[in-house]
Amino acid sequence: MELRSILPKVSRPRTPMSRRVIATAAGTVALLITLVVALRPAPVPVDLAAVTRGPLRVTVDEEGKTRVKDVFVVAAPVSGKLRRSPFDPGDSVVKDETVIAVIEPAAPLFLDVRTRTEAEAQVAAAEAAVTLAAAEVRQAESEVAWATSELKRAEALALSSTVPERTLERARLELDKQRASLARANANLEVRRSELATANAHLIGPERVSGTPSTSPQCCVEVRAPQSGQVLRELQESERVVLAGSPLFEIGNAADLDVMVELLSSDAVRVSPGAEATIESTGLETPIRARVRLIEPAGFTKVSALGIEELRVRVFLDLETPADVWKRLGHDYRVFARITVWNSLDALRVPLSALFRRGDGWAVYCMEGGKAALTLVDVGHRNSDFAEALSGLKPQDVVVLHPGDRIVAGTRISRRASEAP
Repeated sequence: MELRSILPKVSRPRTPMSRRVIATAAGTVALLITLVVALRPAPVPVDLAAVTRGPLRVTVDEEGKTRVKDVFVVAAPVSGKLRRSPFDPGDSVVKDETVIAVIEPAAPLFLDVRTRTEAEAQVAAAEAAVTLAAAEVRQAESEVAWATSELKRAEALALSSTVPERTLERARLELDKQRASLARANANLEVRRSELATANAHLIGPERVSGTPSTSPQCCVEVRAPQSGQVLRELQESERVVLAGSPLFEIGNAADLDVMVELLSSDAVRVSPGAEATIESTGLETPIRARVRLIEPAGFTKVSALGIEELRVRVFLDLETPADVWKRLGHDYRVFARITVWNSLDALRVPLSALFRRGDGWAVYCMEGGKAALTLVDVGHRNSDFAEALSGLKPQDVVVLHPGDRIVAGTRISRRASEAP
């Protein structure tokens, strides 16, 4: 038997070559780990927000304008020359006392050649008619004088019974007839003289009218304020000729304001009378509380700034905030109205920017274990900031805002550095 088989095996000490192999293997493993870590995709930085419970208000938002509830438009009752008014917008007036406008007769129109020739011919005809009527008067006066003398002779003869009583009665009748003819002739002369005056009046032109206005109160028409309040607008500032019905002033109580909003018809059907509203963008420090008073039953067509025809409906809102807050507002001031159509004090709110369409429904990406998890959500009411989550989410869930195309289910995500607490 050989001695090597009897002696126990003794491990040989490792040679430098074997230590180099181990070191090389370890370095290779470390390098592989480093490469895996280096080549692993970095988490996508995202904006995150938490799902919370709180108040949620859905509104219909639209520009509007303030409006005096009862505006009285004062119009010219007659055509004529309007004198310059001493009243300016903002001046106070008293009902049935303040004379806000005075209208005097306007100058006659110019006559063209044909009209003047016709008027002169009418004057000549009227003068001839007056001459004829005067001659008829003189004839009637002569006949009255003759009938008077005949009656005197008949009366003298009747006293001596020379003529019968019938002759005396006929003489009296003839005198009455001639007196009636004289009266008719005098009346006809007055008519002809009036016609002559009318014909002469047709020849009057603006060159024959004095430029000095009459101071007689009978010459002019005074227009008084129909309601107490302030002058809102002076529609005819300077002296000018106006036609009957021309608007002169707008008068109203500037402290009695409401707001008019022209809503799209599709938005108007969502609004109910009595709905709460907020008036903003007035330039005041605080918003103004308001309430819907009236929704007009008829709409109208309005062309938008883009040239699109829109069907709109006027909605009127009463201001509920004390007048001391909005007393600096006036008639036709621009405002922005938010009318409440739905309101909840304890709704599960998810930021609207976290939602995106998934088929026919809505979905969000939630952050779970540093990764994006796709979650389907049932959405109820929503406004410009939040949506009501009916199912799929619970309070304090963290959702990704504005998810881009880099985000899919399972993508590693991290809070954006600018948002890190």
